[in-house]
Amino acid sequence: MNERETLKINAKGHLEIGGADCVELAERFSTPLYVFDEAYIRKMMRVYRNTLAEKYDGNGLVLYASKAFSCQAIYRIADEENIGIDVVSGGELYTAKQAGFPMHKICMHGNNKLAHEIEEAIDAGVGYIVADSYSEIDKIDTEAKKRGIVQNILLRINPGIEAHTHAFVQTATTDSKFGFSIQDGTAESVTKYALSKANVCLQGYHCHIGSQIFEKQSFVLAVEKCMDFAVQMRDKNGFTLKTLNLGGGFGVWYTDEDRKIPAEGYAEYVEALITAVKEKASAYKMPLPFLLIEPGRSIVG
Repeated sequence: MNERETLKINAKGHLEIGGADCVELAERFSTPLYVFDEAYIRKMMRVYRNTLAEKYDGNGLVLYASKAFSCQAIYRIADEENIGIDVVSGGELYTAKQAGFPMHKICMHGNNKLAHEIEEAIDAGVGYIVADSYSEIDKIDTEAKKRGIVQNILLRINPGIEAHTHAFVQTATTDSKFGFSIQDGTAESVTKYALSKANVCLQGYHCHIGSQIFEKQSFVLAVEKCMDFAVQMRDKNGFTLKTLNLGGGFGVWYTDEDRKIPAEGYAEYVEALITAVKEKASAYKMPLPFLLIEPGRSIVG
């Protein structure tokens, strides 16, 4: 199946998605109406999952980025395709719970989490919480201590990479408000702070450089920056990187100016990331980290 087989104009001259006539769907359900192609969604999940399995010995996990589209059905599909999910709100976490999604395969993200969302994530038993501030680390530590547990966390760091995309969707430039900057030393300071807490376990780092990125080099540069930083934290603070979350942001075709990438073409992005991680790990004599990637719109867009 190529990327066009489930999206076509049928014999009636109607748009057809996944074998469903969109005119008939509109008549049945009225409009506005969102229509998603389950076959293509599953195919994209498998492209990412299989690439990690084949090129990285399965030492990683694909996380579907919920912000692209969140509902119980998409979470059930993700579970059936043996991938995890990234959630950025209590509402998305609740929806995943209602769908019966395994909580240990969830990464709780979001740069402005409410206190009750952090508590709900800990109570649910999510695999990771991405901390975006000192206050979040304090809150996670306090709530984990109340429950007599240690919560795994990742720190969102900013490698200072300028992706070749629109300025409004760049999230890792040096002046970005997202993530602790490697360049100005705050990433090191917060690493030390997290390591000092008894009820959080720093597993590693999260990095997301932006959205709608078509070229691979920005992702590769981000990997190199993150791995360079990780070895510095090993040598200076005795911290061994266990998990590296490289986010998503792979571009999709919206307009004729955008590149059309076939489903299998997205494997090349993951392969480029994996190659960069392996090269840096080998050079620094580091164990390969557990790798997380978070495609969203490239799965459902």
